[in-house]
Amino acid sequence: MSTPTFLNYINGEWVGGAATFENRNPANTDEIVGLFAKGTAQDMAAAAEAASNAFPAWSAMPGPARGNILFKAADIMEKKFDQLGEEMTREEGKTLPEAKGEVRRTINIFRYFGSEGSRLPGYVVPSERDRVHMFAIRKAIGVVGLVTPWNFPSAIPAWKLAPALICGNTAIVKPASAAPLSAWRIVEALHEAGAPKGVVNFIAGSGGELGRALVEAKGLKAISFTGSCQIGEWLHGEASKRRLRIQLEMGGKNPTIVCADADFNSAVENVVNAAFFSTGQKCTATSRAIVDEAIYDRFVQALVERTAKLKVGNGMEPGVHIGPAVDQGQLDTVLHYIEVGKKEAGAPKIGGNRLTGGDYDKGYFVEPTIFADVTEEMVIAKEEIFGPVLAVMKAKNFQDALRIANNSPFGLSASVQTTNVANTFDFVYGMEAGLITVNLPSAGVEYQLPFGGTKESSFGPKEQGPAALDFYSDYKTIYLKY
Repeated sequence: MSTPTFLNYINGEWVGGAATFENRNPANTDEIVGLFAKGTAQDMAAAAEAASNAFPAWSAMPGPARGNILFKAADIMEKKFDQLGEEMTREEGKTLPEAKGEVRRTINIFRYFGSEGSRLPGYVVPSERDRVHMFAIRKAIGVVGLVTPWNFPSAIPAWKLAPALICGNTAIVKPASAAPLSAWRIVEALHEAGAPKGVVNFIAGSGGELGRALVEAKGLKAISFTGSCQIGEWLHGEASKRRLRIQLEMGGKNPTIVCADADFNSAVENVVNAAFFSTGQKCTATSRAIVDEAIYDRFVQALVERTAKLKVGNGMEPGVHIGPAVDQGQLDTVLHYIEVGKKEAGAPKIGGNRLTGGDYDKGYFVEPTIFADVTEEMVIAKEEIFGPVLAVMKAKNFQDALRIANNSPFGLSASVQTTNVANTFDFVYGMEAGLITVNLPSAGVEYQLPFGGTKESSFGPKEQGPAALDFYSDYKTIYLKY
């Protein structure tokens, strides 16, 4: 069977190019999932021009009419549900149940924001003056650039694109080259749903060339980015030169505090889930487990025993819990930090190796790894690894654990495992993170509430939920004398 080629999408047309790049299955690198047209700076300029030209008519369209297109796109994706899940597993590596869960979330996001087209709330407030009616309405901001990562290749494009469109903006989507197909399918669904020409544009290819072309594109008004701190900081600097709106979701070094009073078995499950599922390739994954010294040794042993039961393999196979790293570069990063951890904390309690032999030789597989007795000054306690590596740290009590948890430049997500109400609320109010969970894994969020971090993890308005509209719209305030 021939390998399919996926074209870029500019001004309502599927557009090829002089070159393509491969999208390979990280669990079986013999398989090419697809070839993608490699976009250029010229393609990005054409997309920006198309989006600028489409903006007046799209922003003038009634919100419910825009919402109907989002509903139709959701229905189209619903009909392809199994296909989209399988494609995501093949291009990104996560297990099929996780991939299908993400596709379901993508569909729900489109329906949620489709409904916002009938609301788009503003303000109506009383005036101090007689017979003056005061109100403020939302207005679109223009062309927005959306730069999305590979670890949630469908959900993150959805939670950027859907609110951008429902507010009346036009968009350029730049997906990660490691997993572009899932975002391509969303754009395909919008095309089939009848999105007008130029409203949505899709350019795949080199992050360096296309990132600069995007930030320099004529008519661009805003950029929403999810990815590394290094690229985020560069984008912030470049966008600031043009006074573009900028929204950044970047790194994390997320802690889970385990109190002595926690439901022990539930806490073990939650830490293992948050640390290792999706191969630890979640920005909200737990990478530090901070455990009360009263239960420390027993908890570490329980973590090791539970982790030993996890099966690593091709995510398309039943019974697999952990898939591969997304590519060779990410695998090399994880293996580098494991070696650093061995020098700092000694031999891991479990894992610590690349998996080899048989089908493992065709993919980027690494054992889930636990280091114990990690201290605050160690590199593996401070730097984001973005893989299935857990650093377990000992705390004297809850207050000491909270101090350790906050001793980080990052502040994305954090979890506490406790049955103590005082600890719960001290954590809620004292933890320096944008996303807090209690007796749940640190990873795993829903689309109905704001999402984003604090400190060096995030910059700009929050994503998801009603708050998502704030980045993608502005206010027009009216004073009316009658």
